Amino acid sequence: MTDTDGPATRAETGPAEGLRAHSAALRSHAERLRRAAGDLRWQGPGADAFRAEVASLADRCATAAGGFDLAAAQLARPGPREGTRGRYRRTG
Repeated sequence: MTDTDGPATRAETGPAEGLRAHSAALRSHAERLRRAAGDLRWQGPGADAFRAEVASLADRCATAAGGFDLAAAQLARPGPREGTRGRYRRTG
């Protein structure tokens, strides 16, 4: 077995693809949280509060996933920002 066997590493796939993978994982977590909260048979005010907390957590996961998608799109977009740590170079 060599170091290249198995799933691709972040270095092999690139940072944008890594961010997209994290985004997909967060979206999957959000969906599982929503589904699990919906499947609970627990009733009462405590259950309602718990479901609200889980829904809030799922929303935060989905929001973070959107941020990773945006960052991946920005990395994939060609532009003059290389070597400037995100700042545009002054010309002229």
